[in-house]
Amino acid sequence: MMMKSTDLSEARDPVLRGSIAALRRAAVLARQTAIRTETALVIMEGGRLVRIPAAELRRQSPPQVSPGVVDRP
Repeated sequence: MMMKSTDLSEARDPVLRGSIAALRRAAVLARQTAIRTETALVIMEGGRLVRIPAAELRRQSPPQVSPGVVDRP
């Protein structure tokens, strides 16, 4: 059974609670790496694999991540 993000934010384990922010930071870094290396980002959308070319990623508003910032609900 998959937990929802609200479930994760209420988990007793602090590592599990921090996993949401870690996954978001990883997604931002994956996007930045794909743009820098001119490769497509592959995501799961609606149960299907979708390739997003680097050019499309550049056109989208670039999400930024600041080191040490913790994402809180």
